[in-house]
Amino acid sequence: MDTAATPTHCPYCALQCGMNITPLPQGGVEVTERPDFPVNRGALCGKGRTAAEVLSPAVRLTSPLVRSGGRLVPASWEEALDRIAGALGSVRERHGADALGVFGGGGLTNEKAYALGKFARVALGTSQIDYNGRFCMSSAAAAGTRAFGLDRGLPFPLEDVPRTGCVILVGSNLAETMPPSLRFFSELRENGGTLIVVDPRRTRTAEQADLHLAPRPGTDLALALGLLHLVVAEGRTDEEFIRERTAGWAEARAAAMGHWPEYVERITGVSVPQLREAVRLFCAPESAMVLTARGPEQQSKGTDTVGAWINLCLATGRAGRPLSGYGCLTGQGNGQGGREHGQKADQLPGYRKLDDPAARRHVAEVWGVDPDSLPGPGRSAYELLDALGGDVRALLLMGSNPVVSAPRAAHVEERLRSLDFLAVCDVVRSETAELADVVLPVTQWAEETGTTTSLEGRVLLRRRAVTAPAGVRSDLEVLHAVAARLGVEKGFPTDPEEVFEELRRASAGGPADYSGITYRRLAEEDGLFWPCPAEQATGDDGLAGSGGLARNGDPAGSDDPARNDGPAGSDRPARNDDPAASDRPAHAEPPAHPGTPRLFLDRFATADGRARFVAVAHRAGAEEPDAEYPLLLTTGRVVAQYQSGAQTRRVPELNAAAPGPFVELHPRLAARLGAAEGDPVAVVSRRGRAVAPARITSGIRPDTVFMPFHWPGEGRANTLTNPALDPVSRMPEFKSCAVRLEALGPREQGGRAAGPVSGG
Repeated sequence: MDTAATPTHCPYCALQCGMNITPLPQGGVEVTERPDFPVNRGALCGKGRTAAEVLSPAVRLTSPLVRSGGRLVPASWEEALDRIAGALGSVRERHGADALGVFGGGGLTNEKAYALGKFARVALGTSQIDYNGRFCMSSAAAAGTRAFGLDRGLPFPLEDVPRTGCVILVGSNLAETMPPSLRFFSELRENGGTLIVVDPRRTRTAEQADLHLAPRPGTDLALALGLLHLVVAEGRTDEEFIRERTAGWAEARAAAMGHWPEYVERITGVSVPQLREAVRLFCAPESAMVLTARGPEQQSKGTDTVGAWINLCLATGRAGRPLSGYGCLTGQGNGQGGREHGQKADQLPGYRKLDDPAARRHVAEVWGVDPDSLPGPGRSAYELLDALGGDVRALLLMGSNPVVSAPRAAHVEERLRSLDFLAVCDVVRSETAELADVVLPVTQWAEETGTTTSLEGRVLLRRRAVTAPAGVRSDLEVLHAVAARLGVEKGFPTDPEEVFEELRRASAGGPADYSGITYRRLAEEDGLFWPCPAEQATGDDGLAGSGGLARNGDPAGSDDPARNDGPAGSDRPARNDDPAASDRPAHAEPPAHPGTPRLFLDRFATADGRARFVAVAHRAGAEEPDAEYPLLLTTGRVVAQYQSGAQTRRVPELNAAAPGPFVELHPRLAARLGAAEGDPVAVVSRRGRAVAPARITSGIRPDTVFMPFHWPGEGRANTLTNPALDPVSRMPEFKSCAVRLEALGPREQGGRAAGPVSGG
């Protein structure tokens, strides 16, 4: 047995922390620190430290399952694959190709996301494909594309955060969702910078802030507009930057001026002095950043909300400059790459648009098909789930657990049950897998090689470190086998590097250009930032093929941390974005494009190179409190669990730290309800009812309750959430819905309803 350590990356969040995996002689796997990786520098959270426990055959699937007599029973791979292909073919013959649905996940590698999108459009011929990343960062993606012409979660590396002057962190509890990243924000404050946290709860992250703003859920748009109003009123705009590098300011300015401080205070509950202090802290230093997460994004107005925060950056000249800019803290492990290569309803590989004729021609040529044979855009994630059992009769699902993670989850569960056929590929027997007609056991992170793209836009190589249990196959093997049974014998290779080579060609020239990235380079350089076109690096006139998105004009040897894309021959130490300076073997190719760690320093990715202001105005959420449902529910995560919990709930250490759901409420609300710490509380919305123990804290607004969403059953938070969709991103409104509370005795079914709560 080979017991050498394999350098790889964590399977969970978008930090993609570096770690080493070592098979143990007595069996099992050891996870150890990997200090050389710059994002986590060896630090791992509890989820990362215990990630290998899900590799155990005792907690994961090791045999295909098929439904027989109402139960899932073990079956051979041949029987399971035949059932899938037979059912998909039969439904397509009876109802047409668009009666077939495909649902992917933000944890799939780039290779699997690419192959899944190709499988849907070529092997099945369906337009009905989307993925759970639609629930995660799609509003930020839409707003970033609208403003900058390009969406990449962070347009700069995390290492820039400690060097800026101020960060406004909006709707992120990164101390619990991605703990190793907190050190960058601690270093920011140690270096004299300031941290402003916007969150209706006083989270572990908010406790680290110099200023904590606690707006009412769903009012982040008004808050951003109020800050921009003050920037204008106090003469803090950067007129030169606005004039030379932006468009649309007059309209955006006029819209913001309708949001005067006292009006914003009434909407948000954030006081005028706090608004003024936030503007002072943000505008005082030469550089600053705004980083958003799910809080402002998971709203029915999420795209406009993120757009308002981008407007604040543009108006103050905090974008397209060193150590400044807007960024999105992508959540899922491959949330960035997962939305770039074709498993989204409206996209083709390389972040190309499916309705763009030139994009269709390019990708069709790579795939060897007629461009006219490619279907058009399909339904977004929730709309696809809502159509199950109706227009969509059969579904192939990979890497997602919508029974727990989707909004209005009880309804989604009903839709899944109404299908003619459901096939699920997963590592564990999730709540969604329990509803399937066929369940296929597939390989996971340490058992397969593939690439992911972190929240920085850094493409990484996750290496196979251990052998999968007998009876387990890869998702790529599944797609190959099903496609062959449907008559598509070629085009779905099972080797991930072969898939990546095709992905490189398909992405070439697109916004997310990976064509200059190879497995060899990723291994040698420990990741590359896209765009990375295949052309050689040039001199001082910008990176070849980058569209002027990054600056490459540093004098050799510059130590400016904001500009690390120096030309070949730089005498700085070799880094992963300066391969020309690294030691290369004699047989190496000529110096290749070094990747693009920092976007937009010379121009934005729009046709004229200017960023776009977008005029937006505050509007209410899709569902506001009323006499029947007087409170607001917001949802989120806890440090010991991840997403739907399908994997982390199988790890004893993590379950001991976070054994189940809870309802967080303010002491004043608890007193009105008559609930004590630990008492069962029912939370009721127009969509359903969830029950969990009370957790009483003064760190939440009295008009707001919070539930984590990792658990199924009676404590399922997403039973309550509202599927109202953002008109641009099609993101559901997870972060705000109207509810009422009922205090329950240990065995009671009814309770006392809480009345309206006033005060902030």
